[in-house]
Amino acid sequence: MKISCGWMYVIGRYGFPPKLENIHKGIKEMSNLGFEFIEMEGVKRDNLIEVINNKANLLKLCNDLGLKLANFAILLPEIFSMDAPLKKEALELFKKGVETAKYLNSDFVWIDSFVPPVEVKSGKTFAQNMEFGVQIKVKIPSGFVWNNFWNNFVDSVKKCNQIAKNYEIPLVIEPRVGEVISNSDALLRLIELVGSKNFGVILDTAHLHAGKEILPLSIEKLGPHIKYVHIADNDGSNDRHLIPGEGTIDWEEVFISLKRWGYDGYYAVDLEKFPDSGQKFLECKQFLEYYGNKLSI
Repeated sequence: MKISCGWMYVIGRYGFPPKLENIHKGIKEMSNLGFEFIEMEGVKRDNLIEVINNKANLLKLCNDLGLKLANFAILLPEIFSMDAPLKKEALELFKKGVETAKYLNSDFVWIDSFVPPVEVKSGKTFAQNMEFGVQIKVKIPSGFVWNNFWNNFVDSVKKCNQIAKNYEIPLVIEPRVGEVISNSDALLRLIELVGSKNFGVILDTAHLHAGKEILPLSIEKLGPHIKYVHIADNDGSNDRHLIPGEGTIDWEEVFISLKRWGYDGYYAVDLEKFPDSGQKFLECKQFLEYYGNKLSI
């Protein structure tokens, strides 16, 4: 079983997004915890450019520590903008991000779908640290047409996938509660429309479980399109990212279902911020090692 350390470790320790000096600290700490594979992110324009401009030092650090980059997230909401010039500029920056992912020898590039452009009157969306059990009131902006937004969204994903494909890196998307792509059926629809073997999904156990998905069924739906897995638990009443066993996910059946589909990719520890993050990430790593040995994954 290939176990990677999610970028949530660095975010939990040093904020979102972390400053460059703390990125270096976080990577060293992930190595000290015993991880051989890690994630990295470029979050919005300034942070992504900072990572791009310092890619040589980041690659050297990873090589010196014997670390392999499993997945590089390029998180630019503007790639889905309905403003054509803004979208074009974001896609140009996305391309530079993919070039950086290739330079850093990342196996994947990942994107999120973000919240549709609604006006939040009260409550919080996922991007604003959504509070479960609290009413969210939104207003649909004047002139908003879902089909126009959706067609533009699909076009953006296709363009991102083609850029990634040109660099021979698979593109994956992560479903998140309340976003454009939030469940397995939305993923299936998007996969069909993108129509590329280079494009796939991150099976994010915590997000899907919080969205009331039956995870073994989600795996059956998504099957060969699952290219990466995020591991975290919750009880389905919120979107917590806890250690497996602290929620209600049936982990053995999740692993059995993935094995049945022949999944042999990364399992990324994707826990939320804890006072003792290092210990929590280590415990989750040990949990995965246990099931890897038990089920010969």
